Amino acid sequence: MSATGLDVFDKTLQTTHTWLDELMRDEAIGPDKQIAWHVLGAVLRATRDRLPADLAAHLGSQLPLLVRGLYYDQFRPSELPNRFRSLDEFLERIGEELAMTRPVNVRDATRAVFQVLSHHVNQGQIEKVRQSLPEEVRAIWHESPDASDTRVETERYSAGGGNVATGGARLPSR
Repeated sequence: MSATGLDVFDKTLQTTHTWLDELMRDEAIGPDKQIAWHVLGAVLRATRDRLPADLAAHLGSQLPLLVRGLYYDQFRPSELPNRFRSLDEFLERIGEELAMTRPVNVRDATRAVFQVLSHHVNQGQIEKVRQSLPEEVRAIWHESPDASDTRVETERYSAGGGNVATGGARLPSR
């Protein structure tokens, strides 16, 4: 017998738990399911808002039903795409959304979400999304979920120093 009485709900709960479990294995997030949920949402929404509306919709269609709701939370298609151009701006947006959670390494947590997406979403779709992002953001979203980070400046978003609200990420000055 199903836990909820509806197979579609059971399936999305199971898949969502799988995604969160994968995120919680990452050191940047740790074994806290609520933090994993918040990180997943913040990264998905920042990614969504940088994409053209049609590509954002195509990515959304590939997500589990429950995660799709998180992705579309506060969606304003008329404002797409947001034209941030640097990794700093992208991570700042994510850090702002995570400001009310415990500190996490925003850069590493973002990379963890990208790995989960690469593992579960159609690779053709992932490549289209990656190519729509600025080069600096693509540098932390590897084609293979198991690839190591090749970006030289790794300490910028490490947990030591910087803004506590973004888990040590030093936000760019304005």
